Amino acid sequence: MSSPCSILECGTTDDRHFEMDDYAGTVARWCPGCGDHAILTAVHRLLANGQMKPENTVFVSGIGCSSRFPHYVETYGFHGIHGRALPIATGVKLSRPELDVFVTMGDGDCCSIGAGHWIHAIRYNIDMTVLLLDNNIYGLTKKQTSPTTPQGLITNTQTKGSFLPPLDPLQTTLGVTNASFVAQTADWMPSHLAATLQAAKEHKGFSFVRILQRCPVFTPDVFTDAIKDPDVTDLLTHDDGIHDATAERIYKSHLFHDPSDITEARRLAEGDRTRVGLFFRDESFPRYEDLRAVPKRTPEEKIAFINAELDRHAV
Repeated sequence: MSSPCSILECGTTDDRHFEMDDYAGTVARWCPGCGDHAILTAVHRLLANGQMKPENTVFVSGIGCSSRFPHYVETYGFHGIHGRALPIATGVKLSRPELDVFVTMGDGDCCSIGAGHWIHAIRYNIDMTVLLLDNNIYGLTKKQTSPTTPQGLITNTQTKGSFLPPLDPLQTTLGVTNASFVAQTADWMPSHLAATLQAAKEHKGFSFVRILQRCPVFTPDVFTDAIKDPDVTDLLTHDDGIHDATAERIYKSHLFHDPSDITEARRLAEGDRTRVGLFFRDESFPRYEDLRAVPKRTPEEKIAFINAELDRHAV
């Protein structure tokens, strides 16, 4: 990373320029062919395109294959516990609102043990970028049924096939009060993935992006049709939507959809068709961090306040 001078050494001057490699952490330990590799590359590109300062950027995760993300991004990171990425990220953003906060979760991490936090984080609409990497399975713990596993898929926990119809993260998110940005993309659509992440980052509020993600080991056939045949995928297009010339050329089925129409967004989220693009966006919705009244304290005052609270419970 090029750093001719630091802010501390040069007053307000910061001449650093970041390349994609400057954001690369340790070597990713995902299986060959895992869609997480493509998503990681897209995130590195997003950070470099925005020249986002590593010291002002935070990645928070829970537990799972996707949740190893903070190890692979050279920024601040917090690898939390299962299902708890969103409350941790909420605490980070509320205490340090100047930071850019990203959250990476898997379908088990977000939609199962973390579902309660997910619902309320949508309602709080705090300004953060949330990526749900959905491969329809518990991958890290070796092929257990997750909430998004297709009905009938054989797993190690349901050996005769998954019992129930899968939970749909798009329909769920769109059904929660105060949802302000909902989009879907896929790891095998790199240019569309990049454009979607850029739109999510620019949104002021809780940006929820579901990324359809391949698992070559445990769910190798789940997305086969969508990968091999572009005609089974609908591309949502609109002047205020996600713009990607490459995807518009490859995917011929275009659906003109106004992302301000939440009723239509909910209808489009239903059914068996794979649909990618911006389903809904509204920046007028209230954000929790703008509504709560919190006194501003210096670091010394914060420490004194914490010590005073601890002293109250001393025995």
